[in-house]
This record gives sequence, structure tokens and C-alpha cells, in this order.
Amino acid sequence: MRCPYCRHADSRVVDSREADDGQLIRRRRSCPECGKRFTTHEEAVLAVVKRSGVTEPFSRLKIIGGVRKACQGRPVDDDAIALLAQKVEETVRAKGAAELPSHEVGLAILGPLRELDEVAYLRFASVYRSFESLDDFEREIEALRVAAAERFRTANGAGAAGVAPAADRTS
Repeated sequence: MRCPYCRHADSRVVDSREADDGQLIRRRRSCPECGKRFTTHEEAVLAVVKRSGVTEPFSRLKIIGGVRKACQGRPVDDDAIALLAQKVEETVRAKGAAELPSHEVGLAILGPLRELDEVAYLRFASVYRSFESLDDFEREIEALRVAAAERFRTANGAGAAGVAPAADRTS
């Protein structure tokens, strides 16, 4: 790292600390030439590779915009959308890759969006997965119904087969 005071080409790291929930690294540096100290803030850049092959920086604002379009007219507030975008960013950054395909970003959006609002999920999935017929919608709706039934059975103490535990049965 070049010294901002004397422009010497090298510096020594004196201290490193994580900031901003681990997304940013703050380094305290010392110049061996002039002896002055300075601070740098380093952030890992996450790149998204589009289907066309174009690479662009990851943008949480693009996630928010896409999810907001899917949620248009639905009872979903901006705070929930912002929280979803944060979850998506944490998920894709946790993969540890410097570049990832846009397809993986889309997959990271689908799960939390499904939990947030099923209609918005269907809207997003229909564009993301390029639904071409009513059959595509019907298959996805059926998958949503199966998942909802499973959540209901689990929440009410029934096992995977839908049979209540022995202690809950009446004779």
C-alpha cells in the first residue's frame, strides 16, 4: 500500500480489525520511509456474472428493486424487503467466492421471498424460471401447497406421515 504522505511504495500493517459486521477490514499502517501512520479501509468486492457473460458488482439495491416489483400491490413493507435483501447478501457472501453466477443470486432470493409472500414468490419465480405455460404455474402452486401442508402438520405435532403422536390420540 502506497504511503499517502511520501508516496513510498510500501507500508507495514500495524493493526487489523473487522468493521461493519465483517464486511470491511480497517488496517492501521505505518510507512517505513517517513514513519507516519495512516488507516485504510478494505472491502471485498463481490462480482455477479450475468448470463451474457458480463460481470458487474453485486448490488443490494438491485435485489430490493426486483423484490419490490414482485411485491407490488402486496401487503409487504419496505423494511421486510430490506431485511430480505440483507439475508440474500449474507447468503451469497458466505459462499466465499469473489464471483458468482446471477443464477445463484436468484436462488438465494427465492427461499426468503417464498417465506415472505407466496404471491410475490410466484411472480418472481415466473420471471426468474421463465414460466412458459399455465402448467408451470400449476406445478409451482402445487409445490407451495405441499410445503404449506407439511408446515401445518409439523406445527400441529403430526409426524411426516400425518399421524399424530401416540400420546395425542384418543381411543
